[in-house]
Amino acid sequence: MKVSIIGGAGRVGSSAACALQLGGVVSEILISDVAEDAARGEALDLLHGGALVSDSRVRFGTIAEAAKADIVMITAGQRRKPDESRLDLINRNVALFIAILDEISSAEPSANAILLVVSNPVDILTYIANRHGRFHSSRIIGLGTLLDTSRFCSLIAAEIQAAPTQVRALILGEHGDTMTPIWSSATCDGMPLHNHPSLTRAARTNLFERTRLSGAEMIRLKGGAGWAVGAAVATLVHTIVLDQRRILPVSSMLQGAYGLQDICISVPTTIGSVGMRGHPEFELWPRELQALRNSAKFLRETVGKLAI
Repeated sequence: MKVSIIGGAGRVGSSAACALQLGGVVSEILISDVAEDAARGEALDLLHGGALVSDSRVRFGTIAEAAKADIVMITAGQRRKPDESRLDLINRNVALFIAILDEISSAEPSANAILLVVSNPVDILTYIANRHGRFHSSRIIGLGTLLDTSRFCSLIAAEIQAAPTQVRALILGEHGDTMTPIWSSATCDGMPLHNHPSLTRAARTNLFERTRLSGAEMIRLKGGAGWAVGAAVATLVHTIVLDQRRILPVSSMLQGAYGLQDICISVPTTIGSVGMRGHPEFELWPRELQALRNSAKFLRETVGKLAI
């Protein structure tokens, strides 16, 4: 399966390309960017290491070529500034995103192609992709809170001194300030964590705040996230390519799940080779469900202010 990354010369795009190459699951990775020399350089750099890591082909391509891939990924966008929420990026990124969608549509992508939205603010842009362009809603997936969930699990694991891969705990809602921790889902090797002695109320509050502010912390420390988001992208792509039908916290158009309608936001979502297969509804604690709905309300109000 062929994957293209529009914006692949940036920190997020290049990290995703590296993670996909190391994964060795996709047959081809096409890197496209308005900064053509940088994109050619990233593709060539990855190509040079191919003999040591995988048989995935890596090359540079135009957006028109990128539109022909089986999975079309958009990572292009303006960087978030320190102390700026992801939603503050809307006015700077929506016009760019729509221009990219129009260029993709002009190239007539395959009816079976899947669009992955990684650019921020991801929930807003995923919604826009459902209103502009040629992709069916089931084939439009935003990275959503998959990265936040990974951060959350990793921080919890460090707190309780457990293996990160054994900890599971969801972040749902907006990929931004109103994200919601789902402590009712927190387990370690299948065992519930709600009474773990290390996870006091203060510890839980601290862990969630560290998760929520991780994006700003990455910007302050190194200019932005890269490797972790690359790992999140690779997880989502592999789930699609291998038709694993995993349940992931990603953003897609909701039509009734959890009482939410006509909004793109992260809830448990079954992902496979055809894209989004459905939104299984698991029981949440009442305060978690209310927080999720409050997050959706905030996003809906923001969407209402956009000229789309």
